[in-house]
Amino acid sequence: MSFQAYLDAVEKKTGLTPRQLVDLAHERGFGPDTKATPILEWLKQDHDLGRGHGMALVHVITKGPKISDAHVGSGGAHADATDTLWLDGAATNPNA
Repeated sequence: MSFQAYLDAVEKKTGLTPRQLVDLAHERGFGPDTKATPILEWLKQDHDLGRGHGMALVHVITKGPKISDAHVGSGGAHADATDTLWLDGAATNPNA
């Protein structure tokens, strides 16, 4: 599953775009210096997200939408189309 696919699945499960969840996280005070555990606990408690989907959000909450280009265009099961994750909803993703 690609990184983007994890975020798209989060949107489907929660009804919130990744950007909306990032905004909610920032409202709670989560940001670049926040460890994963408190974010994962919040995502589990408030949005019923497990560790895999939660860690995808931890990345964008703490590091932003840029990812390593290691899997970009690799054609593998974990390949992403671009090194920048789309946070504004699967239906509006120009890379989909």
